[in-house]
Amino acid sequence: MMRRRDLVVGLAAMPALPAMGQPVAGGRVVRVVVPFPPGGAIDLLGRLVAERLGPVLGQNVVVENRGGAGGILGTDAVAKGTPDGTVIGVIGGVTMTAYPTLYNRLPFDPVKDLQPLSLITSGALICVVNAEVAQRRGWTDFRALVAYSKAHPDEVKMGSSGPGTSSHLVIGAVNELAGARILHVPYRGGGPAIADLLSGTIDMMFDVTPALMPQVAAGKFKPLALSSRARMDFAPDVPGMGEFADLGLGELDLLAWNALMLPAGTLEPVVARLFQAVRQVAADPVLIERLRPLGYEVMVSESPAALAELVARETPAWKRLVEMSGVKLD
Repeated sequence: MMRRRDLVVGLAAMPALPAMGQPVAGGRVVRVVVPFPPGGAIDLLGRLVAERLGPVLGQNVVVENRGGAGGILGTDAVAKGTPDGTVIGVIGGVTMTAYPTLYNRLPFDPVKDLQPLSLITSGALICVVNAEVAQRRGWTDFRALVAYSKAHPDEVKMGSSGPGTSSHLVIGAVNELAGARILHVPYRGGGPAIADLLSGTIDMMFDVTPALMPQVAAGKFKPLALSSRARMDFAPDVPGMGEFADLGLGELDLLAWNALMLPAGTLEPVVARLFQAVRQVAADPVLIERLRPLGYEVMVSESPAALAELVARETPAWKRLVEMSGVKLD
């Protein structure tokens, strides 16, 4: 399974636009819906975007956490929201591209019920383990972790932000391709999983980087691998999947992206106004520098239509990853 960086070629942060201060929906409060509980990476991203979007629009912008079911409940709230510009969802690419195959049924259609606005970030997933557990069990590197899981089936417990999330799918692929026997433990969001990883209730996470890197810097988590094929600048000492070809993982190259979505039926002038505002937010150097050390690259789409094209282009690849992982959910 490949998820190459060239899938987002042409999507780059654009120059800042003049602050227009033109509110949407008559200046009513805009809700940025985060489909996960507070404390995780998507929550952090949503809050950074919301606090910058308010001044650009000239109106109040608040974050609303709607966690549950791997992001489905929050995404459904966006899909069923009023299409007037007051509801913006921070939606992971896996929800748009993998969930239609992963789930037997969804309460929404990602293509029909959501209006693409813009890509906002892209980044690799990082595999981290509880540092004390790693020392005790001799997990000096990713190969040692995989070998331990084979010798102790289902003893290594990996937390994720929910069933069917990108972390769930990538560990399913690692189990399938490398013959690992890592047990998936789903949570209602990244924050609770991180808390249990800190306490040693679970052993590892293979998840998006922003919420994990501070604990890596603090020495609480030990990083072992990235989901991208090559190493990345934010963690130059952490190997990518290309260095584990002997485990059958050399072709795995996965980048997780996040996008801003609106309810379908949002009028074009509102979409255009919000797209201009997102361009300005994405060009904020403070936002870029806050996210870069955490492994998130800030990106915006060339247009809302370009994001729709990205979803269509990536859906077959994520379908293959779902099939490879063997994961199927109700």
